[in-house]
Amino acid sequence: MSDLDDSWWRRLFLDARTHRAWVDRAVDDGLLHRLYELLRMAPTSANSQPVRLVFVKTAPAKERLRPALSAGNVEQTMAAPVTVIAAWDTEFYDRMAKLVPHQPDMGKRFAAMESAKRAEVASLSAALQVGYLIVVARGLGLDCGPMGGFDPGVVDSAFFPDGKWKSLVLVNLGYGDASKLHPRAPRLDFDEACKIV
Repeated sequence: MSDLDDSWWRRLFLDARTHRAWVDRAVDDGLLHRLYELLRMAPTSANSQPVRLVFVKTAPAKERLRPALSAGNVEQTMAAPVTVIAAWDTEFYDRMAKLVPHQPDMGKRFAAMESAKRAEVASLSAALQVGYLIVVARGLGLDCGPMGGFDPGVVDSAFFPDGKWKSLVLVNLGYGDASKLHPRAPRLDFDEACKIV
């Protein structure tokens, strides 16, 4: 069994941190395209790929986001080169003919599903894709600051007024200022969080 070089584990997990302060360095749009090209390859339920991403970079777009942020998240978000609004598409099933061509009725099956169950499936797969986004961003040399301290209704009203996309989480992206990091918080040990049965 092959393994990644230890430097990759350090980059993706062991040394990677959640950043709240940023150096003044722009994130190139080409890097955001590459980020999506990679994260879309990871698994989701029935290859549904329900995540929708809005890369908020401009000052006017950041100002539209500001009213939704909890007080503790305003400064870090305004300073971040990019804030990703990760949302899930309530009509993700409309893309299933492209995503699962070998099962042409898959979209109809999702559309016929009870709406709460369909939302559960879509939001879980979108949440998985947010996890992939963080790992891929770190692999590309970006730092991340994921956060839930915002009002989804305000974000959805400002960015998704047709109601088809529902915001799930925000992720600040850029190049973190390591001098502003706190000591890393502890993690649970295997025996506290896992069982082998």
